[in-house]
Amino acid sequence: MDTKELLKKVRKIEIKTRRLSDHIFGGEYHSTFKGRGMTFSEVRQYQYGDDVRNIDWNVTARTNEPHIKVFEEERELTMMLMVDISGSELFGTEEQFKSEVVTEIAATLAFSATQNNDKIGLILFSDEVELYIPPKKGKSHVLRIIRELIEFQPKSKNTNIAEALKFLSSVMKKKAIVFVLSDFIADDYNHTLKIAARKHDVTGIRVYDKHEETIPNLGMVQMLDEETGELMLVNTSSKKVRLSYGKFYQQKVDYYNDSFTKSGAGVIDCRVDESYVKKLLGYFKRRG
Repeated sequence: MDTKELLKKVRKIEIKTRRLSDHIFGGEYHSTFKGRGMTFSEVRQYQYGDDVRNIDWNVTARTNEPHIKVFEEERELTMMLMVDISGSELFGTEEQFKSEVVTEIAATLAFSATQNNDKIGLILFSDEVELYIPPKKGKSHVLRIIRELIEFQPKSKNTNIAEALKFLSSVMKKKAIVFVLSDFIADDYNHTLKIAARKHDVTGIRVYDKHEETIPNLGMVQMLDEETGELMLVNTSSKKVRLSYGKFYQQKVDYYNDSFTKSGAGVIDCRVDESYVKKLLGYFKRRG
């Protein structure tokens, strides 16, 4: 992709997702993810309706006028976006690939965090951590994250969620808001997820295509495994083959739901032909 085309794509995503974060998600995000507590801001004269428990008795005694302490939320938060860029993300039978929807969701979350003056970091992973961008503030930083989401070319097509979570735990020493965006066609990440969720506020966002759930009856079909690169002939007219695939897929979905729920982490399921706006808003409102 040349620079002009890349900038055009970044701008298109920025316009769409920034509008969403400005008008819809900013306030919901702020009320859902609270700061670390209240910190002292200033002392001012008591006004009718103020909480008497906040009266500063030292200043009141000194001035002979009632004064109260004013507190404000200590807002400084960090959001980490963990994005699966393995081969299976390059799948889509509707208008968009899973990876394109993932990019839009990540950009919307990043702009929502920026609107609240929070830091945003990025981890791109396959079966290894392919790219780590440390958390920073600002619009230009978010645009860099979007550029990487659009154009980064992974070295591997395989998936290892556990490896990415292990890396997160090693680089993030303080509590962070963590969104893991993937199709979660993987397993063996239960243990590392529990460790990460003890320290961080973790949410899994599963982005999937409806045609991944079942194989239609199309006779003999040549299929490519995007992660292994293996070409195979599959007899989709066989009921046994279709049932076997459906069972395999459902096991991955159940493992995802079970792992995140038991770890105390949040879950969002988003099909590529559905509105991720409604899914995110619903999740924020349930939590807020």
